[in-house]
Amino acid sequence: MTSATPSAPAASLLPTVEHTTGESPRFSVIWLHGLGADGHDFEPIVEEFDLDRLPPIRFIFPHAPMRAVTINGGYVMRAWYDVVSPDFAPGREEADGVRQSTAQIEALLARENERGVAAERIVLAGFSQGGAVALHAGLRHAQRLAGVLALSCYLPLADTLAAEAHASNRQVPLFMAHGRHDPVVPYDYGKRSAKLLKAEGYPLEWHAYDSEHTVCVEELSDIESWLHRIVGAAC
Repeated sequence: MTSATPSAPAASLLPTVEHTTGESPRFSVIWLHGLGADGHDFEPIVEEFDLDRLPPIRFIFPHAPMRAVTINGGYVMRAWYDVVSPDFAPGREEADGVRQSTAQIEALLARENERGVAAERIVLAGFSQGGAVALHAGLRHAQRLAGVLALSCYLPLADTLAAEAHASNRQVPLFMAHGRHDPVVPYDYGKRSAKLLKAEGYPLEWHAYDSEHTVCVEELSDIESWLHRIVGAAC
């Protein structure tokens, strides 16, 4: 079952695409797309998972705001934050955009709470730029989440994590995955972020694949297994 949520007034909810695996969902997955894509990009992934043995889940795919992206000549596209330099190494991202997008994800999390889905039954997921925002928002969220899934990305604003991380999500399960041959977000960026998070004591699973900037078949299988464990633990 798929539906589109129309644009809301300013300072309100992002437009989204939704797919539910059954009636009256008890769990939610908020999945953020990468730079230049939109909420439809990962919508087909739901059909790739075998979720029949799990309670109904609502998958939510928000559309990032339209903004000028410096690295693309100022072209306006869907982006969670601006990329100002080809060397967008961790620590050089556009902080205001990251924080603005985090506030918009907080609004979506709050809406799920209002719909009867507690934070502890929500997974925050994302790919590439969306994965970076998922990590940033998830580790700072004031209520314990079910898990954070971060694919082909890195931890943005890592130097502020120690001061801003919320105690509620110090033990949130983290799943990070990266292609060893990624030409867009270098593999080393993701690996270093995972190492940092492990050093901080986060329970993180790291997965590496012989792939580029994509989600490969083996990765889909690992994500499915992780979702089964996360949702099963929250039942």
